[in-house]
Amino acid sequence: MRLVWFRNDLRLADNPALRHACAGEEPVAALFIISPTQWRQHKMAPIRQRFMLAQVDLLGRELAALGIPLHLLRVETFAEVPAAMADLSRELGVTQLYANQVIEIDEQRRDHAVSAALAEQAVSCHWFNGCCVLPPGRVLTGSGEMFKVFTPFSRAWLKALDEEGFVIHRAPAPRGEPLPWLPLAEREWVDEALGELTADPRWPVGENEALRRLHVFLERAVVDYGEQRDFPAIAGTSVLSPYLAAGIISPRQCVAALQQRLGYRPQSKAQPGFVWLNELVWREFYRHLLVLIPTLSMNRPFKPETAALPWSWDPDAFAAWCEGRTGYPIVDAAMRCLNATGWMHNRLRMIVASFLTKDLHIHWRLGEDYFMSRLIDGDLAANNGGWQWAAGTGADAAPYFRVFNPTTQGQRFDPQGEFIRTWVSELADIPTAYVHQPHDWLRLKGVTSYPAPMVDHAVARVRAIEMFRALEI
Repeated sequence: MRLVWFRNDLRLADNPALRHACAGEEPVAALFIISPTQWRQHKMAPIRQRFMLAQVDLLGRELAALGIPLHLLRVETFAEVPAAMADLSRELGVTQLYANQVIEIDEQRRDHAVSAALAEQAVSCHWFNGCCVLPPGRVLTGSGEMFKVFTPFSRAWLKALDEEGFVIHRAPAPRGEPLPWLPLAEREWVDEALGELTADPRWPVGENEALRRLHVFLERAVVDYGEQRDFPAIAGTSVLSPYLAAGIISPRQCVAALQQRLGYRPQSKAQPGFVWLNELVWREFYRHLLVLIPTLSMNRPFKPETAALPWSWDPDAFAAWCEGRTGYPIVDAAMRCLNATGWMHNRLRMIVASFLTKDLHIHWRLGEDYFMSRLIDGDLAANNGGWQWAAGTGADAAPYFRVFNPTTQGQRFDPQGEFIRTWVSELADIPTAYVHQPHDWLRLKGVTSYPAPMVDHAVARVRAIEMFRALEI
């Protein structure tokens, strides 16, 4: 018996572990492990859990149609997984385990422990790259080291991709008669562990849905992506991040579809499609960094010297940021959108992260954890990379003296205030001329429901610069 262990690769197509497991004549079974306690410890958002489990439910039904049973185990923490895997392997008569590698340090330690436990039963483990176009360790400097700076990484990544290419593998063929599938909602132990399992209708699951979104984006928006991606009121992005984070679609499928749409693989900013491809390369870069520097998974800064920064941990100021009560309209609209939908536009992620760290001087770790606890696309590598970039502690971080002005950012990227009015009800009727600096108009109208700015940005900016400058002394 061959066992395929699904994790953040919840798809049939372009799944290396599943493809290799189905290459032989031996029977194949599949496994997904539900770890509620561990998920809570990792701050996994409830909306992300529901999204993931809705996809597991669909995946189980699709596997059953192929004659492959999907086994579900509830194992509260990673520490308990090796013993549970050993028990299941004995029960099923497993001789080989197939899985796609994960890059986070806790997950890697779990997988090493699983390998050791199964080796005692003569079960061989086969690990594959399913989360990156090019696996960590493939893109190296001239001296054979992994990159720590994005721009040379991007150039080397594009060169390596041209040299190696890649193949998109189809879903496996049926391996027997269709099998029954008991929906997750009818399994009491799953419901007890995680509560309501109904997925958010704004985020339909399924590989077909992910591919539909990809192709709609490529047809309608990819050519103008570089000009429109920063405007949250415009549908200018792919909104594929939840599907990539759960592995419902692979980054290889994205690159292949882009190349098919354009008829070429873009190589420079001058070519349409390159800006979006470069975002996929950023995703790869952060994942490679997480493997190179495991301490990034342990709340440590990329730049060790920045651990000495005197960050604030002010709970009241942090709560105001979380709830969208800062008095800065674009920040508040972004946070309220996140809390309501589980998703945030990337430009807004940079704005609110800069505000928390450079205006409120609150530790980026609090923001990183809060995002993970709310985002449907929560991904440690991308989330940590983005937060450390904004805070000035990470790879390719903006110079410490570059601090986003939340007012001018709003004026530039939501010029008519459409996004702000959508999410900040107190400003729904405000004239466009005042939407980014509403307080004088609100005072004249006697409106007191919207808070005053909690900090003076000009003063806070100077303080942020002084914090970083002091590290150089």
